[in-house]
Amino acid sequence: MIRLPSSHAAITAPLVASSTTFPGIPIGRSLIDGRPFRLSPVLTDAAILPATNSLALGGLGSGKSTTAKARIRREILHHDHQAVVIDSFGEDNAGEWAPLVRSLGGRVIQAGSFTLNPCSPLFTPEVREQLIRSLIAAVEPAALTHQSTHALQHALNHPKAGSLNGLVDALVRPEDGRWPAAKLMEWGEGAAIALSRYTEGSLRGLFDGQDASLPETDLPIISFDFSHLDRNSPAIPSLMAAVSCWAEHVWLRQSTAVHRHLVIEEAWQILLSPATSELIQRLLKNSRKAGLSLDVVMHTLSDLGDGRAQDLARLCEVAHIGRLGPEEATIVGALLGLPSWAVARIPALEPGQAVWKVGPDYVDIIQTVITEDETELTDTSSRRRKAQEAQQETAVEAESIEDIEDIEDASEVQDEQDLNRGDEEGDEEWDWDMPPNVIDTRHQDVLRAARDGRCGEAADLAALGEREDITAHGINSDEAAAWLSTRAKVADLCGSPAQAAALRATVTRMGKDTSWFENSESTPEWHRVPEPPTDLSPDEEPTPARRRWPYVAAIAALSIAIAVVWQTADNEQHQKEADQKTAAYKGRSDAVLDIDDVDTTVVAQWTDDKKRVILKLRSFYDPNARYLRIEALKEKSFEVLGEDQGFVQEPEIVLPVSDPFADVTVRVVVGGKDWKEGKRAPSRTVRLSPTGAAFDAETGKQLPSN
Repeated sequence: MIRLPSSHAAITAPLVASSTTFPGIPIGRSLIDGRPFRLSPVLTDAAILPATNSLALGGLGSGKSTTAKARIRREILHHDHQAVVIDSFGEDNAGEWAPLVRSLGGRVIQAGSFTLNPCSPLFTPEVREQLIRSLIAAVEPAALTHQSTHALQHALNHPKAGSLNGLVDALVRPEDGRWPAAKLMEWGEGAAIALSRYTEGSLRGLFDGQDASLPETDLPIISFDFSHLDRNSPAIPSLMAAVSCWAEHVWLRQSTAVHRHLVIEEAWQILLSPATSELIQRLLKNSRKAGLSLDVVMHTLSDLGDGRAQDLARLCEVAHIGRLGPEEATIVGALLGLPSWAVARIPALEPGQAVWKVGPDYVDIIQTVITEDETELTDTSSRRRKAQEAQQETAVEAESIEDIEDIEDASEVQDEQDLNRGDEEGDEEWDWDMPPNVIDTRHQDVLRAARDGRCGEAADLAALGEREDITAHGINSDEAAAWLSTRAKVADLCGSPAQAAALRATVTRMGKDTSWFENSESTPEWHRVPEPPTDLSPDEEPTPARRRWPYVAAIAALSIAIAVVWQTADNEQHQKEADQKTAAYKGRSDAVLDIDDVDTTVVAQWTDDKKRVILKLRSFYDPNARYLRIEALKEKSFEVLGEDQGFVQEPEIVLPVSDPFADVTVRVVVGGKDWKEGKRAPSRTVRLSPTGAAFDAETGKQLPSN
């Protein structure tokens, strides 16, 4: 799949089969080789993609939600899939999935306008008890004791317990059972108080009411709109628990679709709840046999902390990662096992572009392609766009006013020149002023927001500024490093010293010295410009403009001289580096690897004319070896061990070399004694240098050599 010139692929790309394609809906086009990219996980061979769950990550405006919506829409239209969406973010008094859901003939269920019945007889007794316990845990975790559990089980068997109000009555006024009613009432008091939050308190209307029921199961798509709820409200995990139980025990069993999707938008606030994270984990593990795909959409993995919630990301076999900051990209790369070249590209991705990882091996950069109809249905930035349009209209009006003022000023200047022309007859010199400088206050704006306690706003402003400067100057520029320093200050101000330390460590790894910026509360030096002049007092006369062309000419001459010196120094530096490479050249490199309990050595030998490199994989007749394979660019070579036989020859590849001093990247695949034909074998990707050194291509760690 990855196709790059040898001079680039040898040092940047893991070796993935270029013929790899997937069946299914069209998604976009590869930015690596330009090929169309299609993917329907459920149609992909289980040997390549064991599970069909997906994870979408990306910062604000990266296009992750647009891609998720386009995928679901196409799966429904092309393959008759069904979907249930947990939508917790939107604008204009509606969740962001609402237009898409209505266009497909689905239903939008707003929290509070539809009452879910957790005591419905459609749930089995075990599921009803589990769901009620989840509702109690969301508001009063301490109310769940051994005694309260017994009182709850007793109350659920009461005829009144067909609704939440009836269940509370059965807890408050129980009938005698195995234990006296007085004991049961005492034990169930805490559970009754917790459930009263849903029948009489601030969460009223979500689960109680005479018309409490469950949604239909035959619609193409249903969206549960949580966007009106406070993100810190216990209503969100409570509703999520109810929807998960309904989806697992009612929707999946009654649905006749060939495949179903459960989409969780803004998933961090749902996965952080212990009760709901357990439900999601169970759905993820059982998704394959249930004919279900969980599609999780969120901003960053850091929002999940380091607990169980982040571990759920590893259960997703499909991931697409839009633009993230360098630090977050490193975290995602380590958790998902992305190659270093892909991690380096993430901070510079444009909207709609994402690094896709499908299964254990396939990695690509995809530009999502959407139609005009999909653009209208998936737009999540209407407010921002309206603000930009209003700003553009204001700018046009301002330009018109400035044009009129310029005409008037030009007339005055022309009159003055006509009056003074006699004094300057024959003088070819002219005066001009430099254009006014613009002061960049973005860093101060971010820090001011953080000091005022607006940490979310500060983080968003910093992300936008960082993206602009990375696009303009590059990911390893001083401008990008300065934004990392600003984000570190924001982390300190917002009470996250560990994050601040990690950000500063990232700057250190970049080799940047930002002490000039860290010790200053103002903008960095590369943003600093002269302050505008102060107003003159009425008695002071303005100093007449000086003729500046001689100074300009001198500065230009000096600049040319400096450029010549720099060019000469640059040429000398390049020659010095070339001499160093020549001196370090050995023409051979090897790495000792232990893969699947097989001791192997991969060897790169450059020919004397430096036009080819010979790659070999040796196992020295290790009795555990059953399968050997090496891959480089499009070339592959492998041997399969027969019974009671050794390898006839060692796998070998001969590649042309365009740059004899460039490293060569090789993928080594080895199957041990338990390997059988058709089974996936473990692999390592190694970077071999003609200087004799060898490195792990994923981690950069130097490998032992013979």
